Amino acid sequence: MRAGFIGLGVMGQPMALNLVNAGTPLLVWNRDPGKTKPLADAGATIAPDPATVFADSDVIILMLTDGNAMDEVLTRGTPKFKEKVADRTIVHMGTTAPSYSQGLEADIIAAGGQYVEAPVSGSRKPAEAAQLVALLAGDPDAVAQVRPLLKPMCRDMTECGPVPHGLLMKLSVNIYLITIVSSLAETMNFARAHGLDLTKVVEVLNAGQMASPIMRVKAPMLVAEDFAVQASIANVWMNADLIASAARSADVATPLLDVCHSLLAETLQLGFSDGDMIAVVRALEVRSGIR
Repeated sequence: MRAGFIGLGVMGQPMALNLVNAGTPLLVWNRDPGKTKPLADAGATIAPDPATVFADSDVIILMLTDGNAMDEVLTRGTPKFKEKVADRTIVHMGTTAPSYSQGLEADIIAAGGQYVEAPVSGSRKPAEAAQLVALLAGDPDAVAQVRPLLKPMCRDMTECGPVPHGLLMKLSVNIYLITIVSSLAETMNFARAHGLDLTKVVEVLNAGQMASPIMRVKAPMLVAEDFAVQASIANVWMNADLIASAARSADVATPLLDVCHSLLAETLQLGFSDGDMIAVVRALEVRSGIR
């Protein structure tokens, strides 16, 4: 199976590196060629353009920012689209609207290709440690074909049913992620404003039932005011926006998510788009009159 990988961003680069380090012959392309050097050093082949990846691969993994970026590399809506996807399996590992993914699946199947939805639960650190959880959806035969390829990137793979149930599963678990991390930021903002020792706040959290892997990563970052990106404000806002849209379409109430959505938007306006999602604490500080 010849494998291609397009999109070497915050998540894509460590994911692709895990494939190469596991011995997967990989053909990669990225819009910013500077991000391909670690892949080349690890043994991947660097393609000059997306068309080469499609021409020389049987399975192509797309880890791109949104549907527009995917449509661009697929040349969707042009005659070249069929040339690229026919007799190939396209694996969508990024996050887009479920309706977009459903439409893309229909177009790829109509063009003679196969499609697997495989968004991941996890941020940069789990990606680096090959601890992602892949949420697979699509034709069972196509899913079975790509499972061995995805294994070096993942701690677990959950089959969610037909497209777009993989993306709907990701949006569902991201409600919990976004609200719990925003709550942790609010906890630290409250404690700091009252002069508490934040390291002791973390000790208390670690000692009780609220301890969790995400808390153990994010709480020390909040103490240190370290906003080095694991999952960026811009990306998390995009996820919240997709959740809000899907909730409206299904008449589902998401009041906690709606508050976090607003906080993320305020944090973007403050200029923290490339900061980690814990930077919502800055919006809380502004609301509190601290900044």
